[in-house]
Amino acid sequence: MRAAMVQAGERLLIECQSPWLLALISEACGSALDTDGDVEEPDLHLVLSEQRTPFDVAGWDPLTRGACHRDGSVVMVNACGSGFDLRVSIGSQAPPGSIRVEARFRPPGRERLASVAMRSRFHLLTRAVLLQYPAMWAAGLHGRMPLHAAAVSVGDRVALLAGPGGIGRSTLLLGALRDGGRACSDNLCVSDGERAYGLVEPVRIEGAGGRRMPHGRSERDLPNRVDVLTPDCLVVLRRAAGGVASVRQLAPGPAADVLVAGTFMAGELRRYWAFAATLALGTGRGPMHPPVAQVAALAARLPAVEITLGGLPSPSLAALLAEPAGVLS
Repeated sequence: MRAAMVQAGERLLIECQSPWLLALISEACGSALDTDGDVEEPDLHLVLSEQRTPFDVAGWDPLTRGACHRDGSVVMVNACGSGFDLRVSIGSQAPPGSIRVEARFRPPGRERLASVAMRSRFHLLTRAVLLQYPAMWAAGLHGRMPLHAAAVSVGDRVALLAGPGGIGRSTLLLGALRDGGRACSDNLCVSDGERAYGLVEPVRIEGAGGRRMPHGRSERDLPNRVDVLTPDCLVVLRRAAGGVASVRQLAPGPAADVLVAGTFMAGELRRYWAFAATLALGTGRGPMHPPVAQVAALAARLPAVEITLGGLPSPSLAALLAEPAGVLS
């Protein structure tokens, strides 16, 4: 099977030789995956192989435990504890202008057991290592850095929603989509300091009716999804238990701090920093440590508000943004 989609602003071509991996990829990508499409000159070519033999790395130079490199290629064994070995090639080992990632499922005993006993964890980790992290690293070569945030249109405005997980962002975002808005992602995006390019992922909320996931949530396809949006305001979300919803203006410095801290705290990105550093060192391309703070400086040019969510149900995002400051009754 060959399929195409846009991930983190990168044109991604997927070639899958394994039926069970195809089912997992299709579940993760939903309607964003074009199984009838193709990309003649992809930015990223992902090959999901049926082979179970290790990559031949005889004579390669070691990078760190479980990783080695040669001539612009990096092999990572059991990448991020996912059970997949990856060979990432750029330059002479890949078509001009593109990155090639070949994945082979070769789990050690512990990872094999985890893939069966903790299916939700395995699905999330597989999506990250195969579909998200390589695309995010490729986007980093073009100056787009990861943010734990989601852009959503609300009327004639586009809000970049930031804040820690578990405070109700997905519920607020889905409400905006039901009212006719569009979103580029639920949790993760990459940004060049102006635009937000979405990461393809299901939305996870309570009562979604799909695959059961951690923290009592389940999954569904993200509706009204687009690949990229240009935010014109930054919304920092927090929750006060038992309180009422309120809105206040927020200075650029504190707004940027929340955006940066939330990105580095995000569980979805916990393994990404080492992944990106390994590829950067092994290929000689891209930043060793993604300059998230530089991208988060977009807070300096966007008007920012802090929205405190009270008890459930919360007012809609449109109603919250319509209030310049104060407490909503």
